[in-house]
Amino acid sequence: ALPSPLPLPLPSVMLGRRAPPSPDRHHQVLRSTPEQRMAVLRDGQPIAPYPVSTSKFGLGDIPGRSETPLGNLEIARKIGAGAPSGAVFKDRERTGEVVAPESPGRDPIVSRILWLRGLEPQNAHAFARYIYIHGTPAERNIGFAASYGCIRMRSQDVIQLFDLVGTGARVTIATAPLEALVPSLALPVGTAASPPPFPEVR
Repeated sequence: ALPSPLPLPLPSVMLGRRAPPSPDRHHQVLRSTPEQRMAVLRDGQPIAPYPVSTSKFGLGDIPGRSETPLGNLEIARKIGAGAPSGAVFKDRERTGEVVAPESPGRDPIVSRILWLRGLEPQNAHAFARYIYIHGTPAERNIGFAASYGCIRMRSQDVIQLFDLVGTGARVTIATAPLEALVPSLALPVGTAASPPPFPEVR
């Protein structure tokens, strides 16, 4: 008699499990620390600029220090889909509270969390150090180095970023000007006008 064929593995959907999403290889996030600016690229073309805020304690990845890591990272997890703007998170869970921008004496993590994982020795501790891109109600500090290691954004901006990029999207944090990271933003020599604006994000 012929041997019985080996059973084929069932697809994840049939087993009640959702297959993990494919890594986002279309989007890239570039961040200039001296300028406190960020650009999102889609297939190499800039589509959205944002002001941000990195650590007031400087740059680095030593555990126990509240520094922002440099180098190439990726978005490892996205937390907060569907939460209202200003929703407060503690230990990556919603508390049920919603905080308005510039609420006096309040500076929690709000709106969305994009948890970063380092891809190089210089940022290998980023995930374990809970380095996020996240919303802040202290929007007056956006554009300045004011965080405790994470990259802070205005709530409306981090919600838009959350919807634009997927897990696996690369994030580069650098000390170079944004125009050096995104050559298409640079002006031709002798041009005095401002760089062309980013296309509107829809």
